[in-house]
Amino acid sequence: MPLPRLLRRVLLPAEVAIELVLLVCFVALSVAGVIVAPFDPRLRLFRIGAFAVTYLAVEVASLVALLAVWLVKKIHSESWWQEANTRLLDWALGAVIAGARRWCGFTVTIEERPHLDPLDGDRPVVVLARHGGPGDSFVLVWLLIDRYDRCPRVVLKEVLRWERLIDVGLSRLGACLLPKRPSPGKDPAALLSDLSARLDGRDALLIFPEGGNWTPRRRSRAIARLRSERRHRSADAAVLMEHVLPPRPAGVFACLDARPELTVVVGAHTGLDELVTAGEVWEAIPFRQPMTVRWWPVASPPSGQEERLRWLTTEWAIVDEWIDSHRVSSGGPVD
Repeated sequence: MPLPRLLRRVLLPAEVAIELVLLVCFVALSVAGVIVAPFDPRLRLFRIGAFAVTYLAVEVASLVALLAVWLVKKIHSESWWQEANTRLLDWALGAVIAGARRWCGFTVTIEERPHLDPLDGDRPVVVLARHGGPGDSFVLVWLLIDRYDRCPRVVLKEVLRWERLIDVGLSRLGACLLPKRPSPGKDPAALLSDLSARLDGRDALLIFPEGGNWTPRRRSRAIARLRSERRHRSADAAVLMEHVLPPRPAGVFACLDARPELTVVVGAHTGLDELVTAGEVWEAIPFRQPMTVRWWPVASPPSGQEERLRWLTTEWAIVDEWIDSHRVSSGGPVD
């Protein structure tokens, strides 16, 4: 067993104890927020403390429930195991999002056709989603489970294993957590190919082709990297896409090579993505702009490597254009 995984298991009880201590600290922070309310009319300190209390309480409760499910795993079927873990994750993410809505004004609106066949059907799909703003990955995973009754197979960075709800909850659903530095047996392309090959039923493989949250600095660095690699055509295209990072094609292509018949859906969102620093988030609380989400099916990718790259770049240009057109959009919360 790899040492990091062993350490995570050994440290789990200590981490739960630490979270309980933090829970008390954030309760105190909420009380302090009430005391300083005359100097903070928007109650930002209170709101952040109250949301942190909600998040930690949900996480501790979820870990206890996940442990209970594991203890009775042997007397149930594999389908029960998957359904139980999916519903627990659905509850946990929904509770966190509801807490963010109550305390911080975080709302979600959905723009979609009346019937989005690729997500409503019974075949597995690949969802390519842009990445930006606070809480976007939580919302997208929750929507796939709660609204579309999909089982999310999520591709994330391995460092997120230290967030226990992600480590336990998503890993049980077959998440692929990519290492920062690939080691023998952990080649990212091979891991993604294996994950794609195992998709079945109503599985939804959620991948973020940009590889990280959009920020102006990351965008500039990505363009510079493309220039240094003499990928001038991709760099020129990235310059024209102001609101997204240039997609990294290797992971997407590994998934499609393993399962070329899979339907591809693109997920875009905007509203809070311009909040890239803690200070900007602080100033924006309570949020007045909703996170607006839109999904759409895309044409089947071509087979040639260069043609595929143009296809992916074109789809990301459409995402960028959609974001640009919705910078001033507004709406109510999702049902």
